Amino acid sequence: MSALRQATAPTAHAAGELRDVGLVTSPRAAALWAGGSYAALFLLAIFANFAVVERLVDPADPGATLTALAGEASLVRAAVLAFGVVFVLDVVIAWALFVVLRPAGRDRALLAAWSRLTYTAFLGVALVPLLLALQLSTEDAYADLDPATREAAVGLAVDSFDLLWLTGLAVFGLHLVVVGALVVRSRTAPRLLGGLLVVAGVAYVLDTAAHVVLSDYERWAGLLLLVVAVPSVVGELWLTLWLLVRAGRDRGSSTGARP
Repeated sequence: MSALRQATAPTAHAAGELRDVGLVTSPRAAALWAGGSYAALFLLAIFANFAVVERLVDPADPGATLTALAGEASLVRAAVLAFGVVFVLDVVIAWALFVVLRPAGRDRALLAAWSRLTYTAFLGVALVPLLLALQLSTEDAYADLDPATREAAVGLAVDSFDLLWLTGLAVFGLHLVVVGALVVRSRTAPRLLGGLLVVAGVAYVLDTAAHVVLSDYERWAGLLLLVVAVPSVVGELWLTLWLLVRAGRDRGSSTGARP
């Protein structure tokens, strides 16, 4: 046992020196990065998804969608830019949450980070068909296309955006489940917060599965939206506040990492 302590002491001492000179990010600093990024992400996502995409896109009427995108092209470009910033912020959050939650279990924190990065990759890819829908609606190069063909292409591009993002949200659900479990295990955050995140993650996975399995999904869409939205909004807002106000302040949260 004494030999093990001697072998690990230099490593711990070196890590402490690196932290002292600012080469290792402290859990508190990482928590502020995660919380600030989360807060900005909420605002940008509300604008891009709800104020623009959900308002302009009508999955049942590609013609109306084409007209709406063409009529507010500048706003759509701003929404795509906002989604691009969200893409970057998600990468920051994946890294920062790994630093904050690593003491509760390094391997699980790594799984949480990789699952969020996988979701982020799906979001980035989903922006391509959204941009294509905008180009089809506004570029003169497509003006000579048959109107029905052009409308069908816009509808297909918008559907591709939805399906790619929906698939990514299943992986995001896994991320929330793992983060919730780590929050519960950490003993530095309210257990109810961890439980809410787990419920939200399961809801995301079930919603994606329902899109695939249910031929009459629209019949259940309102209920499923409620099941997903309530725990995810409450849980992620609470997580944001915890990160900004409390996370990483406990001395014990930066030592003693477990697998």
